[in-house]
Amino acid sequence: MADVISHPLIGIIRERGLIDDMQLEEVTAEHERTGRPFNEILVDYGLIDNETQLQLIAEYLGTEVVNLGEVEFTPELVEAVPAATARMYQCLPVSLYGDTLRVALVDPLNAGAVDELGFSTGKQVQVVVADPAQITKLIEKHYPQETGGMGDLLKELGLAEDIGKEVAEVSAGTLDLANLAGEAPIIKFVNLVLLQAIQDRASDIHFEPFEDEFKIRYRVDGALYEMSPPPKHLALPVTSRLKILANLDISERRLPQDGRISMNISGRQVDLRVSSLPTQFGESVVLRVLDRSALQLELENLGFPKAILDYTAEAIQQPNGIFIVTGPTGCGKTTTLYSCLRRVNMIDSKLLTVEDPVEFDIEGIMQVPVHEAVGMTFAKALRSFLRQDPDIIMLGEMRDLETSQVAIQASLTGHLVLSTLHTNDAPGAVTRLVDMGVEPFLISSTLLAVLGQRLVRTICKKCRTPFEPTEAQLSLLNLSPHDLGDKVFYYGRGCKECNDTGYKGRKGIFELLPISDPVRLLINDRAPTVVIRQKAVELGMVPLREDGLRTIFDGATTVEEILKYT
Repeated sequence: MADVISHPLIGIIRERGLIDDMQLEEVTAEHERTGRPFNEILVDYGLIDNETQLQLIAEYLGTEVVNLGEVEFTPELVEAVPAATARMYQCLPVSLYGDTLRVALVDPLNAGAVDELGFSTGKQVQVVVADPAQITKLIEKHYPQETGGMGDLLKELGLAEDIGKEVAEVSAGTLDLANLAGEAPIIKFVNLVLLQAIQDRASDIHFEPFEDEFKIRYRVDGALYEMSPPPKHLALPVTSRLKILANLDISERRLPQDGRISMNISGRQVDLRVSSLPTQFGESVVLRVLDRSALQLELENLGFPKAILDYTAEAIQQPNGIFIVTGPTGCGKTTTLYSCLRRVNMIDSKLLTVEDPVEFDIEGIMQVPVHEAVGMTFAKALRSFLRQDPDIIMLGEMRDLETSQVAIQASLTGHLVLSTLHTNDAPGAVTRLVDMGVEPFLISSTLLAVLGQRLVRTICKKCRTPFEPTEAQLSLLNLSPHDLGDKVFYYGRGCKECNDTGYKGRKGIFELLPISDPVRLLINDRAPTVVIRQKAVELGMVPLREDGLRTIFDGATTVEEILKYT
């Protein structure tokens, strides 16, 4: 009950003494049962009509109620708010005077959205109050979804109150959850969400239940974007539908589960890695999109500078040793390793991989998934590998001392080992192995090279615009105006092509630490990362920041992206 009273609208109404405790209990029970918004329930129960609610909110915010029928939506006014922003925050511009933009929001009491709108539009935002149904209708009219169908489908699902009733019955344990997840609109909705994600080049899809809403977000080029949220009561059938597709136990809602969906979307074979996590308000489900058709498993396609490409191609042809790719989660380490495997995958070589989990199936390679629950760990799989007569082994991650020791043992007995490590840069990988407890002389005698990498967003080619960097920006990059010469800096203005983000696609930036004799001596002396880095730069290593500068000067990315990732 405390949570309900803290809801701003209910708080305002209670303050005015417009409903009593018994009525509040009825409204609360209906909200918890169906997930419908409080304002709709108050109207349906004949407690407070829509006009009175709007007037109360306007008085509380110190603003006025606007009749949207009297507003003239000129092209200039509509363009004051980007389409993606209008849909994301469910807001509508109603007037524009100089730098002051007045907007009507479906949820005018959401202070966070108002702040973000000011930041997004670069204007002074003033909130006015209007009928939410009118706002929604006008958003659909002036900012239509390009893919089409989603708005209509949400409307169709929002009106499917029978599904809302069935969800309540499932909660009471009287209806089969599988039947609910098999409803035609639910299947259609889930398919459409997946289709839109693939079309938008999303790498992850997040289905997140909260107390009052059910959010769906996509990660595109490393940044999260929110879809228009479906009704709250769809959280249970939608997550159940996803679990059925991934062959998970739909009756188990208290423990995390992992699965996989393989499906054909728009004629493309797409694998989805599924992870469900029980939260306070239901299960959060995240899908990692593994689009086989979008995968370019060739070393030449990864965007390596020529020197790094040549050295890497040579290193992975060695008969034994360890080649490590390092960087944070989601920076493309696995793709780099798969590309290396593809290069050395010949009929005369036996290749084995152990991964957690296996991301892509590659023909001609034995791929083994880790299964901690039954004791199938990285170290155990590696030990078994040595009896399988391999030539090359890929190890998903060197995450502990035992795994690292077995990898070194494999390398010393004549195998080439490719692996990943989570560190900030290439020289840090050496220190990390020492910290794990690996003896320095073993590292120096087996390590071939460490490749550090990051993925930065690339500027949209359609709206790329040159600009003059400020001295502050240059100083953050350790540059002075004299260093620039005739080099040009660019940024993305934002256009329809890139959903007003200014970015489209990503590319890698890299640093390669070859393990040469001077570096081996430092490793044996347990030298700190800083010393190894200095020596490597002396010997010709190009650090990540410098490689980032190369991509800025090439007009491929922005100053902000390089500062964010290096």
